[in-house]
Amino acid sequence: MAAETVTFSPAALEKVQEILGRYPTRQAALMPVLWLAQREFGWLSPEVRAYVADLLGLSPATVEGVASFYTMYHKRPPGRHVIWLCGSISCMLLGHERIQQHLEQKLGIRVGETTPDGRFSLFMTECIGGCGTAPAMLVDDDYHDRLTPERVDEILEKYP
Repeated sequence: MAAETVTFSPAALEKVQEILGRYPTRQAALMPVLWLAQREFGWLSPEVRAYVADLLGLSPATVEGVASFYTMYHKRPPGRHVIWLCGSISCMLLGHERIQQHLEQKLGIRVGETTPDGRFSLFMTECIGGCGTAPAMLVDDDYHDRLTPERVDEILEKYP
């Protein structure tokens, strides 16, 4: 079976041109283009990373270096919903470890894993800007703070 050809949608290609117009070089535009690719394709498969390298005229090694350095880029398919639990000092001081333990127990996975049903992936991240209302997390693009185990349970019910 031949590998599927990876191509941005016309709307995404238009967005790539907009991104390129904001940066002095194609390499400088790499991170936002990778982010766009992840939104378009769901994750950065080897084929997607090669496509982005070719599209921007960059070496595959340059794209690999950036995609593998930053934790926000998924190198394997994530769950339908991605949970980013903040591990910064404020969240740590205000109980993120208890929230992490609760999430791992409730979901039956550890940080970096995806539930067997593909519903959730759980990741740690550094500061998401909730220092005054910590502990905090993102579920997909939705921000949640003042977390308690009970509040986490209520939040997760909203994500089928």
